[in-house]
Amino acid sequence: MKFGGSSLANAAKIRNAARVVERFSPENRIVVVASAMDDTTDRLVELGELARRGESARASKILSRIQKLHTKTAQATSSRKESKELLDRIDRLNKELEKTVQGISHLRELTPRSRDYLLSFGERLSTPILAAAIRSLGLKTQALTGAEAGISSDERFGEANPLAEVSYHEMRRRLDPILARNEIPVVTGFIAATVEGSITTLGRGGSDYTASLLGAALNTNEIWIWTDVDGLMTADPKIVKDARVLAKVSFGEALELSYFGAKMMHPRAMQPAAQRKIPVRIRNSSKPSLEGTLVSSAETPNGGRVVKAVSIIRSVGIVTVSGTGMIGSPGAAAKVFTALGSSNVNVMMISQGSSEATISCVVARKDVDNAVRALQLALLGQGLVDNVVAERDACIIAVVGSGMKGTPGVAARIFGAVARKKINVRIVAQGSSEYNVSFVVSEREGPEAVRVIHDEFQLGRKP
Repeated sequence: MKFGGSSLANAAKIRNAARVVERFSPENRIVVVASAMDDTTDRLVELGELARRGESARASKILSRIQKLHTKTAQATSSRKESKELLDRIDRLNKELEKTVQGISHLRELTPRSRDYLLSFGERLSTPILAAAIRSLGLKTQALTGAEAGISSDERFGEANPLAEVSYHEMRRRLDPILARNEIPVVTGFIAATVEGSITTLGRGGSDYTASLLGAALNTNEIWIWTDVDGLMTADPKIVKDARVLAKVSFGEALELSYFGAKMMHPRAMQPAAQRKIPVRIRNSSKPSLEGTLVSSAETPNGGRVVKAVSIIRSVGIVTVSGTGMIGSPGAAAKVFTALGSSNVNVMMISQGSSEATISCVVARKDVDNAVRALQLALLGQGLVDNVVAERDACIIAVVGSGMKGTPGVAARIFGAVARKKINVRIVAQGSSEYNVSFVVSEREGPEAVRVIHDEFQLGRKP
Protein backbone atom coordinates (compact mmCIF):
# COMPACT_ATOMS: atom_id res chain seq x y z
CA MET A 1 0.00 0.00 0.00
CA LYS A 2 1.35 3.40 -0.96
CA PHE A 3 -0.21 6.55 0.48
CA GLY A 4 0.32 9.75 -1.51
CA GLY A 5 0.92 13.19 -0.06
CA SER A 6 -2.75 14.15 -0.37
CA SER A 7 -3.68 11.08 1.74
CA LEU A 8 -1.19 12.17 4.45
CA ALA A 9 -1.80 15.92 4.26
CA ASN A 10 -2.64 16.42 7.95
CA ALA A 11 -3.23 14.56 11.21
CA ALA A 12 -6.82 13.60 10.34
CA LYS A 13 -5.77 12.13 7.00
CA ILE A 14 -2.87 10.23 8.57
CA ARG A 15 -5.26 8.73 11.12
CA ASN A 16 -7.55 7.79 8.23
CA ALA A 17 -4.64 6.13 6.39
CA ALA A 18 -3.88 4.15 9.56
CA ARG A 19 -7.51 2.97 9.72
CA VAL A 20 -7.29 1.89 6.06
CA VAL A 21 -4.27 -0.26 6.93
CA GLU A 22 -6.12 -1.66 9.96
CA ARG A 23 -9.17 -2.46 7.81
CA PHE A 24 -7.25 -4.65 5.39
CA SER A 25 -4.64 -6.10 7.75
CA PRO A 26 -6.57 -9.15 9.09
CA GLU A 27 -6.60 -10.90 5.70
CA ASN A 28 -3.41 -9.52 4.18
CA ARG A 29 0.29 -9.19 4.82
CA ILE A 30 0.93 -5.51 4.16
CA VAL A 31 3.92 -3.31 3.38
CA VAL A 32 3.17 0.43 3.59
CA VAL A 33 4.94 3.14 1.58
CA ALA A 34 4.63 6.75 2.75
CA SER A 35 5.01 9.93 0.70
CA ALA A 36 5.87 13.29 2.22
CA MET A 37 2.98 15.17 3.81
CA ASP A 38 0.95 17.30 1.39
CA ASP A 39 3.27 19.82 -0.37
CA THR A 40 6.30 19.29 1.89
CA THR A 41 8.56 18.24 -1.00
CA ASP A 42 7.75 21.46 -2.89
CA ARG A 43 8.47 23.48 0.25
CA LEU A 44 11.82 21.69 0.68
CA VAL A 45 12.73 22.51 -2.94
CA GLU A 46 11.91 26.16 -2.27
CA LEU A 47 13.81 26.05 1.02
CA GLY A 48 16.94 24.75 -0.70
CA GLU A 49 16.89 27.48 -3.33
CA LEU A 50 16.37 30.22 -0.74
CA ALA A 51 19.24 28.90 1.36
CA ARG A 52 21.50 28.71 -1.70
CA ARG A 53 20.74 32.34 -2.52
CA GLY A 54 21.34 33.41 1.09
CA GLU A 55 17.75 34.56 1.69
CA SER A 56 17.88 33.55 5.34
CA ALA A 57 14.69 35.24 6.58
CA ARG A 58 12.44 33.58 4.00
CA ALA A 59 14.23 30.27 4.41
CA SER A 60 13.74 30.38 8.19
CA LYS A 61 9.98 30.92 7.82
CA ILE A 62 9.59 27.88 5.54
CA LEU A 63 11.86 25.76 7.75
CA SER A 64 9.85 26.70 10.85
CA ARG A 65 6.58 25.87 9.05
CA ILE A 66 7.85 22.41 8.07
CA GLN A 67 9.16 21.69 11.57
CA LYS A 68 5.94 22.80 13.29
CA LEU A 69 3.75 20.83 10.88
CA HIS A 70 5.47 17.55 11.66
CA THR A 71 5.77 18.16 15.40
CA LYS A 72 2.06 19.02 15.75
CA THR A 73 1.05 16.11 13.52
CA ALA A 74 3.16 13.70 15.58
CA GLN A 75 1.51 14.95 18.78
CA ALA A 76 -1.96 14.51 17.27
CA THR A 77 -1.52 11.03 15.80
CA SER A 78 0.48 8.99 18.32
CA SER A 79 -0.71 7.31 21.49
CA ARG A 80 0.35 8.68 24.89
CA LYS A 81 2.59 5.67 25.39
CA GLU A 82 4.56 6.33 22.21
CA SER A 83 4.31 10.11 22.03
CA LYS A 84 7.67 10.88 23.70
CA GLU A 85 9.66 8.42 21.58
CA LEU A 86 8.08 9.69 18.35
CA LEU A 87 8.51 13.36 19.28
CA ASP A 88 12.16 12.73 20.15
CA ARG A 89 12.67 11.18 16.72
CA ILE A 90 10.90 14.05 14.94
CA ASP A 91 12.93 16.56 16.96
CA ARG A 92 16.20 14.87 15.92
CA LEU A 93 15.15 14.94 12.27
CA ASN A 94 14.06 18.60 12.54
CA LYS A 95 17.45 19.53 13.98
CA GLU A 96 19.23 17.57 11.27
CA LEU A 97 17.11 19.37 8.66
CA GLU A 98 18.04 22.73 10.20
CA LYS A 99 21.76 21.91 10.07
CA THR A 100 21.43 20.84 6.45
CA VAL A 101 19.80 24.16 5.52
CA GLN A 102 22.48 26.08 7.44
CA GLY A 103 25.20 24.20 5.54
CA ILE A 104 23.65 25.08 2.19
CA SER A 105 23.28 28.70 3.29
CA HIS A 106 26.90 28.99 4.47
CA LEU A 107 28.33 27.43 1.31
CA ARG A 108 25.81 29.12 -1.02
CA GLU A 109 25.86 25.84 -2.90
CA LEU A 110 23.18 23.20 -3.55
CA THR A 111 24.66 20.21 -5.37
CA PRO A 112 22.45 17.38 -6.72
CA ARG A 113 23.74 15.22 -3.86
CA SER A 114 22.92 17.75 -1.11
CA ARG A 115 19.57 18.50 -2.75
CA ASP A 116 18.62 14.82 -2.54
CA TYR A 117 19.64 14.77 1.11
CA LEU A 118 17.49 17.84 1.77
CA LEU A 119 14.44 16.48 -0.08
CA SER A 120 14.65 13.15 1.76
CA PHE A 121 13.42 14.82 4.97
CA GLY A 122 9.84 14.93 3.67
CA GLU A 123 9.47 11.16 3.72
CA ARG A 124 11.86 10.64 6.64
CA LEU A 125 9.56 12.82 8.77
CA SER A 126 6.19 11.49 7.55
CA THR A 127 7.03 7.77 7.73
CA PRO A 128 7.58 7.42 11.51
CA ILE A 129 4.44 9.50 12.09
CA LEU A 130 2.34 7.16 9.94
CA ALA A 131 3.95 4.11 11.56
CA ALA A 132 3.07 5.46 15.01
CA ALA A 133 -0.51 6.18 13.95
CA ILE A 134 -0.88 2.57 12.79
CA ARG A 135 0.65 1.29 16.04
CA SER A 136 -1.86 3.38 18.04
CA LEU A 137 -4.56 1.08 16.60
CA GLY A 138 -2.89 -1.98 18.09
CA LEU A 139 -0.87 -3.16 15.08
CA LYS A 140 2.89 -3.77 15.13
CA THR A 141 4.94 -1.64 12.73
CA GLN A 142 8.54 -0.86 11.89
CA ALA A 143 9.48 2.42 10.18
CA LEU A 144 12.28 2.09 7.61
CA THR A 145 14.00 4.32 5.09
CA GLY A 146 14.18 3.03 1.52
CA ALA A 147 17.84 2.16 2.10
CA GLU A 148 17.02 0.28 5.32
CA ALA A 149 14.39 -1.65 3.37
CA GLY A 150 17.08 -2.68 0.87
CA ILE A 151 16.68 -0.26 -2.05
CA SER A 152 20.06 0.68 -3.53
CA SER A 153 20.63 2.87 -6.57
CA ASP A 154 23.26 4.35 -8.84
CA GLU A 155 24.67 7.82 -8.20
CA ARG A 156 22.39 9.73 -10.54
CA PHE A 157 21.26 12.16 -7.85
CA GLY A 158 17.83 13.65 -8.51
CA GLU A 159 16.54 10.76 -10.57
CA ALA A 160 18.47 7.72 -9.41
CA ASN A 161 18.07 4.34 -11.08
CA PRO A 162 17.51 1.46 -8.64
CA LEU A 163 19.94 -1.45 -8.91
CA ALA A 164 17.00 -3.78 -9.42
CA GLU A 165 18.30 -7.29 -8.90
CA VAL A 166 20.54 -6.35 -5.97
CA SER A 167 17.68 -4.39 -4.41
CA TYR A 168 15.15 -7.20 -4.95
CA HIS A 169 17.40 -9.65 -3.09
CA GLU A 170 18.02 -7.21 -0.23
CA MET A 171 14.35 -6.23 0.10
CA ARG A 172 13.33 -9.88 0.44
CA ARG A 173 16.15 -10.56 2.91
CA ARG A 174 15.27 -7.59 5.12
CA LEU A 175 11.47 -7.48 4.90
CA ASP A 176 10.51 -11.17 4.93
CA PRO A 177 11.54 -11.62 8.61
CA ILE A 178 9.57 -8.51 9.60
CA LEU A 179 6.47 -9.77 7.81
CA ALA A 180 6.96 -13.22 9.36
CA ARG A 181 6.68 -11.58 12.79
CA ASN A 182 3.33 -10.09 11.72
CA GLU A 183 4.79 -6.62 11.74
CA ILE A 184 3.98 -4.04 9.07
CA PRO A 185 7.02 -2.39 7.47
CA VAL A 186 6.35 1.31 6.84
CA VAL A 187 8.87 2.44 4.23
CA THR A 188 9.81 5.91 3.02
CA GLY A 189 8.83 6.41 -0.59
CA PHE A 190 11.02 8.35 -3.03
CA ILE A 191 14.31 7.55 -1.23
CA ALA A 192 17.09 5.07 -1.96
CA ALA A 193 20.85 5.08 -1.30
CA THR A 194 24.02 4.38 -3.21
CA VAL A 195 26.16 1.36 -2.36
CA GLU A 196 28.33 3.74 -0.30
CA GLY A 197 25.26 4.90 1.66
CA SER A 198 24.62 8.37 0.16
CA ILE A 199 20.91 9.22 0.04
CA THR A 200 19.41 9.45 -3.44
CA THR A 201 15.91 10.24 -4.68
CA LEU A 202 14.03 8.41 -7.41
CA GLY A 203 12.68 11.47 -9.21
CA ARG A 204 9.13 12.28 -10.20
CA GLY A 205 6.69 9.59 -9.05
CA GLY A 206 9.40 8.28 -6.73
CA SER A 207 7.06 7.00 -4.00
CA ASP A 208 5.05 5.07 -6.59
CA TYR A 209 8.35 3.70 -7.86
CA THR A 210 9.22 2.53 -4.32
CA ALA A 211 5.88 0.72 -4.04
CA SER A 212 6.34 -0.88 -7.45
CA LEU A 213 9.87 -2.06 -6.55
CA LEU A 214 8.69 -3.51 -3.24
CA GLY A 215 5.77 -5.25 -4.92
CA ALA A 216 8.05 -6.76 -7.55
CA ALA A 217 10.64 -7.86 -4.98
CA LEU A 218 8.10 -9.49 -2.67
CA ASN A 219 5.96 -10.87 -5.53
CA THR A 220 2.82 -9.36 -4.02
CA ASN A 221 -0.70 -10.12 -5.19
CA GLU A 222 -1.42 -6.45 -5.88
CA ILE A 223 0.06 -2.99 -5.37
CA TRP A 224 -2.46 -0.47 -4.04
CA ILE A 225 -1.91 3.23 -4.69
CA TRP A 226 -4.05 5.24 -2.26
CA THR A 227 -4.74 8.76 -3.49
CA ASP A 228 -7.53 11.37 -3.53
CA VAL A 229 -9.37 10.13 -6.64
CA ASP A 230 -11.71 7.15 -7.10
CA GLY A 231 -9.53 5.67 -9.85
CA LEU A 232 -8.72 6.33 -13.49
CA MET A 233 -11.63 8.00 -15.24
CA THR A 234 -12.92 8.16 -18.78
CA ALA A 235 -12.24 11.92 -18.72
CA ASP A 236 -11.64 14.78 -16.30
CA PRO A 237 -14.95 15.03 -14.35
CA LYS A 238 -14.47 18.81 -14.20
CA ILE A 239 -14.85 18.83 -17.99
CA VAL A 240 -17.24 15.92 -18.59
CA LYS A 241 -20.14 15.59 -16.15
CA ASP A 242 -20.85 11.91 -16.92
CA ALA A 243 -17.21 10.79 -16.73
CA ARG A 244 -16.97 7.48 -14.87
CA VAL A 245 -14.34 5.36 -13.17
CA LEU A 246 -12.70 2.68 -15.31
CA ALA A 247 -12.83 -0.69 -13.55
CA LYS A 248 -9.89 -2.17 -15.49
CA VAL A 249 -7.18 -0.96 -17.86
CA SER A 250 -4.06 -2.61 -19.24
CA PHE A 251 -0.52 -1.46 -18.45
CA GLY A 252 -0.26 -0.22 -22.05
CA GLU A 253 -3.38 1.92 -21.70
CA ALA A 254 -2.29 3.16 -18.27
CA LEU A 255 1.08 4.16 -19.69
CA GLU A 256 -0.58 6.32 -22.33
CA LEU A 257 -3.04 7.84 -19.85
CA SER A 258 -0.36 8.69 -17.30
CA TYR A 259 1.80 10.37 -19.94
CA PHE A 260 -1.17 12.42 -21.10
CA GLY A 261 -2.11 13.79 -17.72
CA ALA A 262 -4.24 11.17 -15.94
CA LYS A 263 -3.80 11.23 -12.17
CA MET A 264 -2.04 7.97 -11.51
CA MET A 265 1.42 6.39 -11.38
CA HIS A 266 4.29 7.97 -13.28
CA PRO A 267 5.16 5.82 -16.34
CA ARG A 268 8.64 5.05 -14.97
CA ALA A 269 7.15 3.85 -11.70
CA MET A 270 4.97 1.26 -13.43
CA GLN A 271 7.91 -0.59 -14.96
CA PRO A 272 8.79 -3.02 -12.11
CA ALA A 273 5.14 -4.01 -11.64
CA ALA A 274 4.57 -4.41 -15.38
CA GLN A 275 7.71 -6.52 -15.81
CA ARG A 276 6.62 -8.90 -13.04
CA LYS A 277 2.95 -8.72 -14.15
CA ILE A 278 1.81 -7.57 -10.71
CA PRO A 279 -1.55 -5.75 -10.86
CA VAL A 280 -1.72 -2.18 -9.58
CA ARG A 281 -4.93 -0.80 -8.08
CA ILE A 282 -5.64 2.95 -7.88
CA ARG A 283 -7.94 3.67 -4.91
CA ASN A 284 -9.35 6.59 -2.95
CA SER A 285 -8.09 6.66 0.65
CA SER A 286 -11.21 8.53 1.81
CA LYS A 287 -13.48 5.89 0.20
CA PRO A 288 -11.76 2.57 0.99
CA SER A 289 -14.87 0.52 0.16
CA LEU A 290 -14.55 1.44 -3.54
CA GLU A 291 -12.57 -0.99 -5.69
CA GLY A 292 -10.96 1.74 -7.79
CA THR A 293 -9.19 0.92 -11.06
CA LEU A 294 -7.20 -2.28 -11.60
CA VAL A 295 -4.19 -1.92 -13.91
CA SER A 296 -2.93 -5.29 -15.14
CA SER A 297 -1.11 -7.01 -17.99
CA ALA A 298 -4.40 -8.36 -19.38
CA GLU A 299 -6.08 -6.63 -22.32
CA THR A 300 -9.44 -5.82 -20.79
CA PRO A 301 -12.73 -5.74 -22.72
CA ASN A 302 -14.67 -2.48 -22.79
CA GLY A 303 -18.14 -3.60 -23.77
CA GLY A 304 -17.21 -3.54 -27.44
CA ARG A 305 -16.00 0.05 -27.32
CA VAL A 306 -12.66 0.77 -28.93
CA VAL A 307 -11.90 3.89 -26.83
CA LYS A 308 -11.54 3.89 -23.05
CA ALA A 309 -10.65 7.44 -22.10
CA VAL A 310 -9.98 10.96 -23.34
CA SER A 311 -7.27 13.05 -21.69
CA ILE A 312 -6.10 16.65 -22.00
CA ILE A 313 -2.76 18.39 -21.39
CA ARG A 314 -3.07 22.14 -21.08
CA SER A 315 -0.42 24.87 -21.18
CA VAL A 316 1.58 23.70 -24.16
CA GLY A 317 2.90 25.53 -27.20
CA ILE A 318 3.94 24.69 -30.76
CA VAL A 319 7.39 25.54 -32.12
CA THR A 320 7.68 25.14 -35.91
CA VAL A 321 10.94 25.08 -37.84
CA SER A 322 10.70 25.60 -41.60
CA GLY A 323 13.08 25.93 -44.51
CA THR A 324 13.54 24.68 -48.07
CA GLY A 325 17.05 23.57 -47.10
CA MET A 326 15.51 20.84 -44.94
CA ILE A 327 14.02 19.04 -47.96
CA GLY A 328 15.99 15.85 -48.55
CA SER A 329 18.67 16.89 -46.06
CA PRO A 330 19.79 13.92 -43.93
CA GLY A 331 19.99 14.70 -40.21
CA ALA A 332 17.81 17.83 -40.30
CA ALA A 333 15.41 16.43 -37.71
CA ALA A 334 18.33 15.23 -35.56
CA LYS A 335 19.74 18.78 -35.45
CA VAL A 336 16.36 20.11 -34.30
CA PHE A 337 16.05 17.59 -31.48
CA THR A 338 19.69 17.92 -30.45
CA ALA A 339 19.28 21.69 -30.10
CA LEU A 340 16.16 21.24 -27.97
CA GLY A 341 17.66 18.45 -25.87
CA SER A 342 20.80 20.39 -25.09
CA SER A 343 18.58 23.20 -23.76
CA ASN A 344 16.57 20.77 -21.56
CA VAL A 345 13.39 21.22 -23.59
CA ASN A 346 11.18 18.12 -23.52
CA VAL A 347 9.35 17.44 -26.80
CA MET A 348 5.87 16.06 -26.14
CA MET A 349 4.69 15.59 -29.74
CA ILE A 350 6.28 15.81 -33.19
CA SER A 351 4.84 16.42 -36.64
CA GLN A 352 6.73 16.60 -39.92
CA GLY A 353 5.20 17.42 -43.29
CA SER A 354 5.71 14.93 -46.11
CA SER A 355 7.57 17.67 -48.01
CA GLU A 356 10.15 17.63 -45.18
CA ALA A 357 10.09 21.45 -45.26
CA THR A 358 8.60 21.85 -41.75
CA ILE A 359 8.94 20.20 -38.38
CA SER A 360 6.56 21.13 -35.56
CA CYS A 361 7.29 20.27 -31.93
CA VAL A 362 4.85 20.52 -29.05
CA VAL A 363 6.54 21.59 -25.80
CA ALA A 364 5.43 22.88 -22.41
CA ARG A 365 4.39 26.53 -22.69
CA LYS A 366 7.00 27.56 -20.12
CA ASP A 367 9.69 26.14 -22.47
CA VAL A 368 8.52 27.87 -25.66
CA ASP A 369 10.85 30.88 -25.47
CA ASN A 370 13.81 28.70 -24.53
CA ALA A 371 13.03 26.35 -27.45
CA VAL A 372 12.81 29.20 -29.98
CA ARG A 373 16.08 30.69 -28.73
CA ALA A 374 17.89 27.34 -28.87
CA LEU A 375 16.68 26.59 -32.42
CA GLN A 376 17.51 30.06 -33.71
CA LEU A 377 21.04 29.92 -32.31
CA ALA A 378 21.68 26.40 -33.58
CA LEU A 379 20.03 26.44 -37.02
CA LEU A 380 19.50 29.91 -38.51
CA GLY A 381 22.05 31.17 -41.00
CA GLN A 382 23.27 27.74 -42.10
CA GLY A 383 21.12 27.40 -45.22
CA LEU A 384 19.00 24.72 -43.57
CA VAL A 385 16.28 26.64 -41.70
CA ASP A 386 14.64 29.89 -42.80
CA ASN A 387 12.27 30.51 -39.90
CA VAL A 388 11.39 29.48 -36.32
CA VAL A 389 7.83 30.32 -35.27
CA ALA A 390 6.07 29.82 -31.90
CA GLU A 391 2.38 29.47 -31.05
CA ARG A 392 1.44 29.55 -27.37
CA ASP A 393 -2.30 28.87 -27.48
CA ALA A 394 -2.47 25.07 -27.58
CA CYS A 395 -3.43 21.93 -25.69
CA ILE A 396 -3.06 18.21 -26.42
CA ILE A 397 -6.05 15.87 -26.61
CA ALA A 398 -5.24 12.16 -26.25
CA VAL A 399 -7.73 9.41 -27.10
CA VAL A 400 -6.70 6.10 -25.51
CA GLY A 401 -7.87 2.49 -25.80
CA SER A 402 -6.36 -0.87 -26.71
CA GLY A 403 -9.47 -1.57 -28.80
CA MET A 404 -8.24 0.96 -31.37
CA LYS A 405 -5.46 -1.42 -32.42
CA GLY A 406 -6.34 -2.84 -35.83
CA THR A 407 -9.84 -1.30 -35.80
CA PRO A 408 -10.56 0.69 -38.98
CA GLY A 409 -12.43 3.99 -38.88
CA VAL A 410 -11.50 5.11 -35.36
CA ALA A 411 -9.60 8.21 -36.52
CA ALA A 412 -12.48 9.09 -38.85
CA ARG A 413 -14.92 9.02 -35.93
CA ILE A 414 -12.61 11.10 -33.72
CA PHE A 415 -11.94 13.83 -36.25
CA GLY A 416 -15.48 13.71 -37.62
CA ALA A 417 -16.87 14.45 -34.16
CA VAL A 418 -14.38 17.27 -33.66
CA ALA A 419 -15.10 18.74 -37.13
CA ARG A 420 -18.85 18.82 -36.49
CA LYS A 421 -18.13 21.26 -33.64
CA LYS A 422 -15.91 23.31 -35.99
CA ILE A 423 -12.83 22.69 -33.83
CA ASN A 424 -9.60 23.24 -35.74
CA VAL A 425 -7.02 20.44 -35.43
CA ARG A 426 -3.46 21.72 -35.83
CA ILE A 427 -1.23 18.65 -35.29
CA VAL A 428 -2.00 14.92 -35.28
CA ALA A 429 0.09 11.97 -34.02
CA GLN A 430 -0.52 8.27 -33.36
CA GLY A 431 1.65 6.01 -31.23
CA SER A 432 3.09 2.90 -32.82
CA SER A 433 1.23 0.81 -30.22
CA GLU A 434 -2.05 2.11 -31.73
CA TYR A 435 -3.30 2.59 -28.15
CA ASN A 436 -3.37 6.35 -28.56
CA VAL A 437 -4.37 9.01 -31.07
CA SER A 438 -3.36 12.50 -30.00
CA PHE A 439 -3.86 15.89 -31.58
CA VAL A 440 -3.45 19.58 -30.80
CA VAL A 441 -6.18 22.24 -30.69
CA SER A 442 -6.39 25.70 -29.15
CA GLU A 443 -6.63 25.70 -25.36
CA ARG A 444 -10.04 27.38 -25.51
CA GLU A 445 -11.42 24.55 -27.67
CA GLY A 446 -9.77 21.74 -25.70
CA PRO A 447 -12.55 21.02 -23.18
CA GLU A 448 -15.18 20.95 -25.95
CA ALA A 449 -13.02 18.51 -27.94
CA VAL A 450 -12.86 16.21 -24.90
CA ARG A 451 -16.64 16.35 -24.46
CA VAL A 452 -17.53 15.60 -28.08
CA ILE A 453 -15.17 12.60 -28.25
CA HIS A 454 -16.46 11.32 -24.91
CA ASP A 455 -20.01 11.53 -26.32
CA GLU A 456 -19.05 10.04 -29.71
CA PHE A 457 -17.77 6.85 -28.10
CA GLN A 458 -20.46 6.83 -25.36
CA LEU A 459 -17.85 6.60 -22.61
CA GLY A 460 -20.29 7.83 -19.97
CA ARG A 461 -22.36 4.65 -20.27
CA LYS A 462 -21.27 1.54 -18.40
CA PRO A 463 -20.18 -1.34 -20.68
